[in-house]
Amino acid sequence: MSRRSVRTERRLFLADGPKAVEGALEVPDRVVEVFATPAAVDQYADLLAAVDVTLVEHRALGSLSDAVNPAGVVAVCRHLDQPVDGLIEADGTLVICADIRDPGNAGTVIRTADAAGAHAVVFAGQSVDPYNPKTVRASVGSLFHVPFAIDPDPAAVIRAAQAAGRVVLAADGGGEVDLFAADHLLDQRVAWLFGNEAWGLPPELAVLADHRVRIPIRGRAESLNLATAAAVCLYASAKVQRG
Repeated sequence: MSRRSVRTERRLFLADGPKAVEGALEVPDRVVEVFATPAAVDQYADLLAAVDVTLVEHRALGSLSDAVNPAGVVAVCRHLDQPVDGLIEADGTLVICADIRDPGNAGTVIRTADAAGAHAVVFAGQSVDPYNPKTVRASVGSLFHVPFAIDPDPAAVIRAAQAAGRVVLAADGGGEVDLFAADHLLDQRVAWLFGNEAWGLPPELAVLADHRVRIPIRGRAESLNLATAAAVCLYASAKVQRG
């Protein structure tokens, strides 16, 4: 299951490490099997006490994990993604990631969405597979807490969000709206739109947003990276919406 095509065909993926396995076990009927080394069974006894574990040697478990230093416990899990329409219609802040490619960034955005209380994440366009082992690991269990969808057409997702009454805010360093002066926009059903790490949002997507919002840069830094920008925007929304 190291390749996306295999994960997609089998509708299975790996949750590698104790945090990921803990998150997986909290979701009913998602864990197919748990593999662990004898040492990991002892180390994570509380986590694995009520689970049927297949014992494997460290070398065999290493073939399942892409981590430099595997923690010794891996769960085979069923896919979690949901239909995009239901997530768009539901209440709460929506996060739309368009063509993000870095698996670590994707996992961090999921973790940030979870921490900030966002409702759901949509991976649109040519975005990285959310079941990539590095994404799962970077989410630190939040992949199992935050509903998410996968959709090949970011423009269609944006239009669907607007049709559902959401205000689509594109995070854009050249945006016409200052985030610190955007409370009147954040106090609505918001869908935040984030673009690729290297080149941001393409013009054809940015123009579809209701507003383009810039994070003010006070120092000499040229910009913020994707995960940091997402954190700033999502917490700004959370502050306004929850007082």
